[in-house]
Amino acid sequence: MKLNLPNKLTVIRFVLSPAVLVAMIIDFPFHYAVALLIFLIASITDYFDGKIARDQQLITDFGKFLDPIADKMITTAAFLGFTFLQKGYGIVWVTFIVLLREFIVASVRMVVASEGKVVAANMWGKTKTVMQMVAIIATLIFLAVLERTCWTLPKSVDLVLEIIYSALLWITAVFTLIAGITYITANKDFINSNK
Repeated sequence: MKLNLPNKLTVIRFVLSPAVLVAMIIDFPFHYAVALLIFLIASITDYFDGKIARDQQLITDFGKFLDPIADKMITTAAFLGFTFLQKGYGIVWVTFIVLLREFIVASVRMVVASEGKVVAANMWGKTKTVMQMVAIIATLIFLAVLERTCWTLPKSVDLVLEIIYSALLWITAVFTLIAGITYITANKDFINSNK
């Protein structure tokens, strides 16, 4: 099967996802900076594959299938990395909320698809994705700055940065919950228990 450019970019993001996780959990010099760079590249492909597909009318069924999976993989890889590292307050719960939402939405999508329908992402879903990426990038920057092979910040600055990235992760969790609830509400007819 010949892939168009947007699909190639999606495949690249798919492949980069485990690379982010590996770079986060394996300790080598500047590994957080490497994870950040990989995640940034993946985020850029996410932006351009959608833009190119829409602008040049290159939307395919393969892209519709793989693009959301690649999006979930890259963010899930980062959250799993944070959980493994135990960085920040309540990161395990944030990761749980993110994964729970993804499992529920994936299940609803399967039910909707069985009815021959496709539901486009709404504003909350798109906002959730942006918030997740911002929180992940901010946290990776924080970790890269604090990496002992780089330099050490004063404890007060360290604490402020930790509070900021922890707050970003929890804000992301809130947006993720809202996005999940709105998605279920919008598709409640397809998951009616009387059917």
